[in-house]
Amino acid sequence: MRPVFWLMLTLSVVANVYVNTFSGWEGAQQVVGSSGTGVVVLGSAVGLWLTRPRTEN
Repeated sequence: MRPVFWLMLTLSVVANVYVNTFSGWEGAQQVVGSSGTGVVVLGSAVGLWLTRPRTEN
């Protein structure tokens, strides 16, 4: 499951850079695109944190 989260995180960061830099979207389109990729970034980061290896000390 962790590789899927890493893939989602990487692709959503790349998509966010594209939306904010190269897409030419303005106004509501850019807000929706950026918000959508931001939700995926946060979701995959939380998924990675929840599935992290636990160590007992």
